Amino acid sequence: MELIDSHCHLDDDRFDADRDQVVARARALQINKIVVPATTANRWEKVRQVAETYEGIYPAYGLHPMFIQQHQIAHIGELDEWLDRHKPVAVGECGIDFYDSRIDQIWQFQLFNEQLQLAINHRLPVIIHVRKAMDEVISLLRKITLPGGVIHSFSGSLQQAQQLIDLGFKLGIAATVGFERAKKLRAVVASVPVHGLLIESDAPDQPGTHHRGELNEPAYIVEHLKTMAELRDISEAELIETLRQNSYQVFNFESAIDS
Repeated sequence: MELIDSHCHLDDDRFDADRDQVVARARALQINKIVVPATTANRWEKVRQVAETYEGIYPAYGLHPMFIQQHQIAHIGELDEWLDRHKPVAVGECGIDFYDSRIDQIWQFQLFNEQLQLAINHRLPVIIHVRKAMDEVISLLRKITLPGGVIHSFSGSLQQAQQLIDLGFKLGIAATVGFERAKKLRAVVASVPVHGLLIESDAPDQPGTHHRGELNEPAYIVEHLKTMAELRDISEAELIETLRQNSYQVFNFESAIDS
């Protein structure tokens, strides 16, 4: 069996001291593929290096909305060239984040739209970050035809979840699902078609119930995998195989080759 972490920031500087061990612990649990999305232009090279260093690590390149002040319009052209030169599995992490009202929303939408167009041009799926803007993102995605993608760390309603799945997107489920208070997310995981789900760590952030106060890492996804299987009332083995198939539907791992 093969478990795939669909979203992990393995390039994060907090992993510099023990990245080898983090990868080894994941592999010991049959987590053989990890998707690593970049967040800013100055992280693209490190993501590329990490993916080149470790077998089974797959890069994605994008401009994250939370770091909007670091982005420039010139980065879109640079991203276009980077996607062409270094074959990633997705464009991202990109998206819309309205949590901090001080962040320029118009600039966010411009950057997001530009990256969606790059995804179309390069025939790549997108890894989308959404916070406090789910309806706005769904409305935007309805207007274009993308090669699929993932709504990373999904936190919306059951209705929004179904709308996104109907649009061809998968929902990335993070360790939040392991918290009893996450009733809305648990209802989504229990109710939507299982073909619409992926599993992710979002490491080193979003540690689960047993690791609060620690750095998160890919190996820990086996813990909320158990919760997801219980919510679906299926075996962990069955869920692992379904999640593997779902991941392959989104990401073309075979084409991700650095040239």
